[in-house]
Amino acid sequence: MATVNFSVPDDVKVAFDRAFGGQNKSAVVADLMRRAVREQQLQKRRELLFRQLTSARSRRKAVAAETIQNARIAGRQ
Repeated sequence: MATVNFSVPDDVKVAFDRAFGGQNKSAVVADLMRRAVREQQLQKRRELLFRQLTSARSRRKAVAAETIQNARIAGRQ
């Protein structure tokens, strides 16, 4: 198991101690780090998907608003 040393502002340390008093703080920090890694991976995936979706936009033929509205109406019937 690795050891990680880092500094945090005093107010964050006090709030952390209050919020997680009586708990294994190493386990809490490890869980928060896991969540941060998952969130970062999810954010990168969202950005990649956004780029893929928007890059296709330039290759699509433009459709008039009236055509879209008519398709919506037809789909409701």
